[in-house]
Amino acid sequence: MNAQLDSGIATRSVTRQTFDDVLVPTYAPAAMVPVRASGLDLWDQEGKQYLDFTSGIAVTSLGHAHPEVNEALTKQLNTLWHLGNGYTNEPVLRLASALTEATFAERAFFCNSGAEANEAALKLARKYAHTKFGPHKSRIVSCLASFHGRTLFTVSVGGQSKYTEGFEPLPPELSHIPYNDIEAARAAITDDVAAVIVEPIQGEGGVIPGNPDYLKALRELCDQTGALLIFDEVQSGMGRTGTLFAYEQMNVKPDVLTSAKALGNGYPIGAMLTTTEIAKHLGVGSHGTTYGGNPLATTVALKVLEIINQPAFLARVKEANVAIMTNLLQLAADFPQVFGQPRGMGLLLGLPMAETSKGRSKDFTKIAEKMGLMLLIAGPDVVRLAPALIVSDAQIAEANRIMRAAVAEFLADAIDEPAAPRKEAPVPAPDAA
Repeated sequence: MNAQLDSGIATRSVTRQTFDDVLVPTYAPAAMVPVRASGLDLWDQEGKQYLDFTSGIAVTSLGHAHPEVNEALTKQLNTLWHLGNGYTNEPVLRLASALTEATFAERAFFCNSGAEANEAALKLARKYAHTKFGPHKSRIVSCLASFHGRTLFTVSVGGQSKYTEGFEPLPPELSHIPYNDIEAARAAITDDVAAVIVEPIQGEGGVIPGNPDYLKALRELCDQTGALLIFDEVQSGMGRTGTLFAYEQMNVKPDVLTSAKALGNGYPIGAMLTTTEIAKHLGVGSHGTTYGGNPLATTVALKVLEIINQPAFLARVKEANVAIMTNLLQLAADFPQVFGQPRGMGLLLGLPMAETSKGRSKDFTKIAEKMGLMLLIAGPDVVRLAPALIVSDAQIAEANRIMRAAVAEFLADAIDEPAAPRKEAPVPAPDAA
């Protein structure tokens, strides 16, 4: 169809059905269509209000439409948008300086997403190993059930076959080991390994915190073999776990760290952080991106970093963790037929389904959404909570009230179900990398 666009294209009526009509079906979004949000409150096309405990998958950590972030972006919108990588700009220089001052890193590379940040980290690791040791040192080790993005390279590294089926042949020299298994790591990380990439807390894999001893063992094995240790903090970073980055709590310093999601509070930006010695292996022309490090994205990220990286702000994240975890523990104790023991760090929390409710995390979140609470899943067996870091005590209490009401309907649905086993349609795991 090549018809001329009508003048009302920006205001034409659209519905959830429009998604099915015109978009590539890579997602299965909810029936409701959000149109407006502020803080943790969100409204759909029908005017119904929701409490958002998803943060756009751990992205809008300062809430929707944060006034200081909006003001910073608006000012930059009227100043300078884009230059191209033949020029630098002031906001990117300020952001790089701030991130290196706040972390172990000495150099920063900016891109547009978590997948791109991980792609850059993996390319850097290969380049570093080839230059320093030779082409035989090229293998990448990652963990089963991990998630590192959706490019062919990063999705192959992720170790979840459901995301790679049909995209073969996959990139070679990739190995996958069980998460938190030190012996498996010792067997896999040998002299031909260029890099080990790991999430300090697995997000899409079920909200599973890394064992500090395991992460320390990875650090030691990388030191012994000359491999680079890459921490994927796309989901766990920017205050989500109660420190700016989770590696600080683990007392393990990576060689390379990736960040995205909350770095821009919803404005697309990713970052790869590393040392000067390692960074020098990506010389002029060896890697790049058209939009990465543009003035708009880096202005937003700098304001986000300025707000989050404050002792009082991060202390509140830990305080909110205690309040939500207390509620989840009581919920699991009161309804052991529905939930197992909650887990997580900071405001990235997982509530596993009990054995008798396995495979039904999406059923529960759909009920909660109908009642006005937006939740996530981390696979079919885990309900995931990732509220904005500015969540209030009143909002925590309201989320607990709705979750308890949702349990009652969940149990009623289970009683009404026929004896025949349920046949669930596959639900694509959401991601923003």
